[in-house]
Amino acid sequence: MKAEDIRAKLEKNVPSAKIKVVRDSLLVENPADLHNVVLALKSDSDLRLDYLSSLTASDFVDYLETVYHLYSIDKRIGPVVLRVRVKRDNPKIPSLVAIYRGAEFQEREAYDTYGITYEGHPDLRRIFMWEGFEGFPMRKDYEQEDSETLDKDDIEWLDRNGVKVPDEMRQKALNPPAPAEDKPATPPAS
Repeated sequence: MKAEDIRAKLEKNVPSAKIKVVRDSLLVENPADLHNVVLALKSDSDLRLDYLSSLTASDFVDYLETVYHLYSIDKRIGPVVLRVRVKRDNPKIPSLVAIYRGAEFQEREAYDTYGITYEGHPDLRRIFMWEGFEGFPMRKDYEQEDSETLDKDDIEWLDRNGVKVPDEMRQKALNPPAPAEDKPATPPAS
């Protein structure tokens, strides 16, 4: 079944939802409509999209997007690709865990790496990064620290875990250079 045909079905079953066809996928324009759209796709007798195979996120600079791939095991239909876009400054999308249990870890992954909050998720916490990690490493605005430079905490952790640290790296971490002070480009006039 083509995306345009599915959009037409959704317009009948969920008339309040605005759905747009983007390439071969369906864009749910208002994240608040996601639950109703997914429930309609799952309960429609012609579709029965009962399996969420993947959920992932993307950063498009101006917005963040979650992409869902849905299948019908019984009808052998799929993938039907749904997209939901949110603003970077307030990335909130309803969780689909209550509808598709398989969304649980996938939503946690997208939360951890892109910072999208899946409202209503039963256990939304980091899955790859440690608690206290700052930022979201898959976002285009994420600034990675210099991976060649260790700090005192890194050295202590490596020592505790029996990892040999080269002397040069150890000295650099334990005796970091003083931060450069802002100096005027030209000396002041006398």
